[in-house]
Amino acid sequence: MARGRRAVEVVLTDVERETLERWARRRGSSQALALRCRIVLGAAGGQTNKSVAAALGCSAATVSRWRRRFAVRRLDGLSDEPRPGAPRTVGDDKVEEVIVRTLEEAPAGATRWSTRSMAARVGVSQSTVSRIWRAFGLKPHLVEDFKVSPDPQFIEKVRDIVGLYLNPPEAAVVLCADEKTQIQALDRSAPVLPLLPGAPQRRTHDYRRHGTTDLFAALDAATGKVIAQMTARHRSEEFRKFLNRIDKQVPEHLAVHVILDNSSIHKSATIQRWLLRHRRFEFHFTPTYSSWMNLVERWFSELTTKQIRRGTHTSVKELTESIQSWIDHWNHHPRPFVWHKTADQIFETMATYLQRIPDSGH
Repeated sequence: MARGRRAVEVVLTDVERETLERWARRRGSSQALALRCRIVLGAAGGQTNKSVAAALGCSAATVSRWRRRFAVRRLDGLSDEPRPGAPRTVGDDKVEEVIVRTLEEAPAGATRWSTRSMAARVGVSQSTVSRIWRAFGLKPHLVEDFKVSPDPQFIEKVRDIVGLYLNPPEAAVVLCADEKTQIQALDRSAPVLPLLPGAPQRRTHDYRRHGTTDLFAALDAATGKVIAQMTARHRSEEFRKFLNRIDKQVPEHLAVHVILDNSSIHKSATIQRWLLRHRRFEFHFTPTYSSWMNLVERWFSELTTKQIRRGTHTSVKELTESIQSWIDHWNHHPRPFVWHKTADQIFETMATYLQRIPDSGH
């Protein structure tokens, strides 16, 4: 009976084992290098190619290839084969130093590294630092905000709202509703200078205020169309009138599921009495600090970017007419915002954040 090829035996020195373990767990390592390190560590533990492949989610042929390369070339064998081109002038030790300092240190007198300060510290060129950062996906100049919701019903609310997006109920419409408050009618203190060849549009940094308006909006999650109403104030009474507008525009045979945040005007006694008289309406509240789950916020961002931010208005009337014109144009060519993530994927992302927060209690 024929026997298969015997796997190459892998025996590690203490230095090699320590290096492999460090590369495998370091956040700055590429996924490919981390996988190869884990393959070699598994092989050194006496595991077969099939068992290592099953544990790491790759093929037995992949395990066999990197096992053989390590046995012949040791740590150097785990890097990709050199490609045609000029020989490297920056060694692995410099690359590793740049990555480690970027992830674990801050320069004196600053909160983050720049290419100039890192190049001076490590002794390489700015372009080299830039290439290393790009290769490993490091962007020290970028900071993203996040807020962990303390809502005790976070899981239930996420599953409820994601369910409406991914599996909407039959004979019903799903509306994402909210208010954009205190939209200012701003006019620059001097006329805006138009865009010209070789010169950007120019406008003064100061402006005159001519009042504000509040915008109530409900985005149809299926079609992208928007029901909107602008008001001078932002109270339960204005919200009740907005709900009446929705009630008139949505066909009577459809149930209405409305996704809202936890604003007090959405839960007032006035609105509770209104809901008792309109049984086809059902409110679904986003978790605390989770307005990102309401798709109308994405639509508000479009409105701000494409219409409000660079607009100039000499009165509230001019502002409201401008906004209404943009809404009418949107509804002639609506574009729904498609939700992709499942509830479980959201929870996995939240768990990743919590694991990186010291003393998060999770």
